[in-house]
Amino acid sequence: MTEKLHRCSWAEASPLEQRYHDTEWGVPLHDDRKLFELVTLEGAQAGLSWSTILKKRDNYRKLFDDFDVEAIARYDRRKLVILQKNPGIVRNRLKIASTVSNARAFIEIQKEYGSFDDYIWRFTDNHTIVNKWQRIDEIPTRSTISDAMSAALKKRGFRFVGSTICYAFMQATGMVNDHVVDCFRHMECQAYK
Repeated sequence: MTEKLHRCSWAEASPLEQRYHDTEWGVPLHDDRKLFELVTLEGAQAGLSWSTILKKRDNYRKLFDDFDVEAIARYDRRKLVILQKNPGIVRNRLKIASTVSNARAFIEIQKEYGSFDDYIWRFTDNHTIVNKWQRIDEIPTRSTISDAMSAALKKRGFRFVGSTICYAFMQATGMVNDHVVDCFRHMECQAYK
């Protein structure tokens, strides 16, 4: 009989959330396309559950050209109307439009900094902030860093990047390790570079 792994409690809600927790959440991410995917998905999640977004993730990848920012930046109004009619994604007009404007702002950051990765990781001095939470209810929903990130991204034209969304993005991309200390992923995520 195998011993049951201890996970962050939120990950026990469904197999989809468990897989995401066990393989992605908290792993330092440095690929621009995947960073843009998470900026988009975290923004789409505003007011919804993360499980709703995970269920729609494959549809997002298909409908948004696998998060190719150059392609998305060229979307016109007709494409936005088509996307808004598709039940495979969150059909919020403002969230869909923000994906296009965010792609354009993302490209400008890439031009200025060489990559979005080089820009965004500066907020944590290019390393993962490792927290040592004992319980899930200790984990904050924002921080001074996510406040600063939100303000900076908004100034550059991003939308749906409030501080809470930015903090969730930081957790997802491994900028902060918020696995509780007795979760098996807490130590594993520290081993990634």
